Amino acid sequence: MKKVTITHATSFALMLGLAGCAAPGGGSIYVPMGGSEQPRAPEPPETSAPETSEPKVWRKSEQPQVNEPESEQPSRSPSYRESGDELPAAAVALIRDADQRLQQGDSAGAISRLERAQRVAPRSAEVYFKLAEAYVAGNNLGAAEQFTLKGLSLAGNDNRMQRSGWLLLADIRRARGNVAGASQAEDRARAL
Repeated sequence: MKKVTITHATSFALMLGLAGCAAPGGGSIYVPMGGSEQPRAPEPPETSAPETSEPKVWRKSEQPQVNEPESEQPSRSPSYRESGDELPAAAVALIRDADQRLQQGDSAGAISRLERAQRVAPRSAEVYFKLAEAYVAGNNLGAAEQFTLKGLSLAGNDNRMQRSGWLLLADIRRARGNVAGASQAEDRARAL
């Protein structure tokens, strides 16, 4: 009995669903407001000759370029891509504390201090290289490689920092068993 009731209920629901989808008169369900007229796009406004009383507004892209002599341009400090950021005193203190913790064998404490230093100086390659060293001490070579690569991206044109980063990366890759990657990193260090 239950099977027959379920079959009848399913059939009834299916018929209701199909009846709801059917449109009256076999036409489209959608009927635009306002009858069957085709709406037309409005005509574009007519332009007239510009009046001379209004000043012409120049867009920056339409303005003529003026080449100024290079000697008149003020000297600027190099961007972080060129030199890397200077470390604030707080970051230096945190790095010193992390170095002491690493010497004592507390890699987790060193990582904690260096992560704080990273928040203080997020654009400093030195902090990222120190973090990589701490992760090497904690035997997390994957994270160490990633922090080294981030430090290299922030080292800018500082050859000393670039060289130390590439050598650190070579050591990490060699420890992970990536001899070819280590050789490439050493070649990059030698090229500097």
